[in-house]
Amino acid sequence: MTLQELSASLYNCQRCKLATLGRSQVVFGVGNPHATIMFVGEAPGFYEDKQGEPFVGAAGKLLNELLQSAGLARSEIYIANVIKCRPPDNRDPEPDEVETCKPFLLQQIELIKPKVVCTLGRWATETLLGRKVGITKIRGRAIRHTDFVIFPMLHPAAALHQGGLMEPLREDFQKLKVFLDEPVITSPSAEPLAPASSSQSQQVSAQQTQMDLFGS
Repeated sequence: MTLQELSASLYNCQRCKLATLGRSQVVFGVGNPHATIMFVGEAPGFYEDKQGEPFVGAAGKLLNELLQSAGLARSEIYIANVIKCRPPDNRDPEPDEVETCKPFLLQQIELIKPKVVCTLGRWATETLLGRKVGITKIRGRAIRHTDFVIFPMLHPAAALHQGGLMEPLREDFQKLKVFLDEPVITSPSAEPLAPASSSQSQQVSAQQTQMDLFGS
């Protein structure tokens, strides 16, 4: 299956109650299908729901600025959300909605094969780690998954609503820039993609060397 085929299979998705709660369309994801770096957010907001693309509006403008500060361009990354449909009034996703949508996010990751997945906010981070976390405690760290690195960060929308988070968010992207400039070791063997338990995930040391993130 290709990304395009996966996207087509989710067109007008009716698999959970969000299909009947006012969403305009499924917001699948956008970007480079062969991206080395992928960003995963929580769920579409008002503008994302209208335009069918993740991270537009004020949050998208801020993300573009942050990407530039880390030496990245939006055209070279891939962006998706845990939830593909906008929850009513931008409420938090509910557990059944996450469980319904999570397999499609994992399929996106399998198809894109990024080396780094930057999780924006608590929901994306917990979904991929498979456990409860405090985003303020683990943000800005590299955590090795079975076959890619998870890099938790604060969510741009949270910083827009809580001004005190703006500087920590900018720090997260500077830490990402430093990390991307460091060589890291990836998982020694290819394993099926699945949410990592605490025993499967560990912080990646900057001193571990072998493979450049942008190497072949």
